[in-house]
Amino acid sequence: MTVNAVGIYEKALPAGLTWEETFDLVHDLGFNFLEFSVDESDERLARLDWTESDRASFRDAMWRTGSRINTLMLSGHRRFPLGSADPAVRAKALDMMAKAVDLAVDLGIRNIQMAGYDVYYEPKTESSREWFIENLRTCVEMAAKKMVMLSIETMDDPFLNSLSKVDYLKTQIHSPFLQAYPDVGNLTAWPENDVAHEIESNIDNIVAVHLKDTKPVTADFPGQFKEVPFGDGTVDFEAVLRLFRRLDYNGSYTVEMWTSKSADPIAEVRAAKAYFDGLFDRVGITQEPVLGRAA
Repeated sequence: MTVNAVGIYEKALPAGLTWEETFDLVHDLGFNFLEFSVDESDERLARLDWTESDRASFRDAMWRTGSRINTLMLSGHRRFPLGSADPAVRAKALDMMAKAVDLAVDLGIRNIQMAGYDVYYEPKTESSREWFIENLRTCVEMAAKKMVMLSIETMDDPFLNSLSKVDYLKTQIHSPFLQAYPDVGNLTAWPENDVAHEIESNIDNIVAVHLKDTKPVTADFPGQFKEVPFGDGTVDFEAVLRLFRRLDYNGSYTVEMWTSKSADPIAEVRAAKAYFDGLFDRVGITQEPVLGRAA
């Protein structure tokens, strides 16, 4: 029997809650864990500089509510990319990673998910690729020393939009602490990807999976990679989940969604969870029991 933990992306939940309220809500909604966000906003980047007291308060809230964080999503590198032409930005990106590794250690997070962009707001060049790889090697060394996994997400950007490209990257940086975090929506949206073959050929590199729907890239449409309601895009979730089950994948799944525009975010998340509960039951994936606070 395949048993998997299922988590929810932090940005799917209402803002303004305390951490205890957030963790209790995660369990009430039927999820095993929260995916913690350090994005490119000043507010979330400031988490990298949390004080010892801040970190202790967060840990206490986790422990009181029987919670854990499986993954830190470090998308802040989109603003401060490892492949930037500006050496000051590259230095900032490395400093962010050093702080993220320390934060992960302090909060008991095992996996830092990295955005697979060489650059995002700058022109892509051969140099941006080389700087990215050189600096990623440094990031992996930082993480490995403290036993933290780095996993590259397959992206909404052609630079690293497939598991095959992440696998090739691993031929340049040899470390068990560099792995892959496929977003099944992003994988599906790129017409050059054979999704089943990508997963089958790279299952040994996959440590976590994002469940997100998308609309595909075409000759006259750039694709839609965010805020596509589940079932309205072109991801064949049943086939993908059945494939992961056949391959005995035991890592976690995270439902990735955004609800800032929703009139009722909690209802929207409940509907998404019910959607996936039905799919898990159909393909034979058992979710890890949701524990929460001790009775």
